Amino acid sequence: MAVDDAAHRIIGDLLAQHTGQQLTEGRRWRVSSALAGLFREFGIENVDQLACMLERPGERHLATRVVEALLNNETYFFRDQAYFSVLANQVLPDLASKRDGKKRLTIWSAGCSTGQEALSLAMIFAEQPGRWKDWKIEILGTDVSGKAIDHARSGCYTQFEIQRGISVSQMLNFFVEDSGHWQAIDSIRSMTRFQQHNILNAPPPPGRFDLVMCRNVLLYFDPETRAAAFDRLASGIAPDGWLMLGAGETVVGQTEKFKPAEFGSSLYSPVLEDRVNFLPRLRAAAT
Repeated sequence: MAVDDAAHRIIGDLLAQHTGQQLTEGRRWRVSSALAGLFREFGIENVDQLACMLERPGERHLATRVVEALLNNETYFFRDQAYFSVLANQVLPDLASKRDGKKRLTIWSAGCSTGQEALSLAMIFAEQPGRWKDWKIEILGTDVSGKAIDHARSGCYTQFEIQRGISVSQMLNFFVEDSGHWQAIDSIRSMTRFQQHNILNAPPPPGRFDLVMCRNVLLYFDPETRAAAFDRLASGIAPDGWLMLGAGETVVGQTEKFKPAEFGSSLYSPVLEDRVNFLPRLRAAAT
C-alpha cells in the first residue's frame, strides 16, 4: 500500500490540524500499518481512496479515527526508570519543602497516553505514606487522543501492559486482577484524573502546576509549533516549578521560557520575567 505525495499531504495536514504533529519522512513508514485496521473496517482499498473520502464533507468521524490511528500511544509504567528516581529523590522532596505550608501538589502529565505515567507518579506517593501524610496530591493526565484518555480513565490494563515497568510487589499492592485484566486500586486512582486536551491550547485547570511532565511529545512538532508548545507549558507552570522532558528533547535553542535545571537530566525550570519589563505590564493590567 504505497502512499503517494498527494494522499500523504492530505493525511499529514489532517494530523497537523488536529494535533500539531508533523507526519515527517521518518514517520511515513508507519502509515500503512497504522491504518490497516481502518482499511478493513471501512472497506478502503488504498490511501488514495482514503484521501478522497477525507476530502468529502461530513467525514469528521473518519478523520478523527485516522488521527487516532496515527498517534503514537506507546507507553508503560515507570518508563525510563532513572527519570522517576530523580523525581522521587530530588524533585518531589524539593517541592515538598517549597509547599510544606499548604501541603498541596498539582502535577500535569501532558501527553499521558493511556495513563501509566500518571499512575506511576501516584505509586511513588503511595509508597511514601509518612512523607505525604495530610497532603493533597492532584495528578492530571491529558492527551490529544480521546481513545487513550478513555483507557486511562478506566484504570484497567492487560497482562502485557501491567507487567511492563512495575515490580511484582507493586502489581499486587496497587492492582487487582479481574478476568485477566488488572484494575488500579482506589488509593492511587483517587490522586489522578484524566481529560482530553491539546498541548497547543491553554493549560487545563488549575492552570498553574508544580511539576509538568511532557516527555516524548515535542519530538513530533516542527520548530515553530514546538516554540508555541513551550509558551503554553510556561504559562501552566508555577514560577518555582519543574518541567521534565524526554531524553531526546531539550529547551536549549528552542525557547527562552525555560532553562536547564541544576540537577537531573531533562529537567528544566521556568525563566522568570525581567521585573523591569514585568512590573509596568502588571500595573497596566491593574488599571
